[in-house]
Amino acid sequence: MSNGQNLADSQQLLQRLARTAGQQRQETSVVTSPGARTAAWAVKVKSHSSYNAYNVRVVEIGDPGSLPVEIGQEMLAVNLAESFLDQGTLPAGTYVLMCRVGSRNIFCAKP
Repeated sequence: MSNGQNLADSQQLLQRLARTAGQQRQETSVVTSPGARTAAWAVKVKSHSSYNAYNVRVVEIGDPGSLPVEIGQEMLAVNLAESFLDQGTLPAGTYVLMCRVGSRNIFCAKP
């Protein structure tokens, strides 16, 4: 009989904990990036490729008052602020923040 009583007491305790935990629960959202890679990069627009796609190059931002240093190779990135059907007009030399989404590099900059 004591085994049945212990089981009933345990169930009651779990139910009570579930009720109090539900009343005190606060929702929290967290965004994480898998791995230890950078999720976004500062880049410089080098040239227009086609439509809203541009050739860009990663830059390293230094101390205030110093020019950013270009590193790595040029890569293709899509400007989401421009139409996908028209030729883009963003000037070369523009600095933007680029992110990787799936297999594409994207940024958002108004010309």
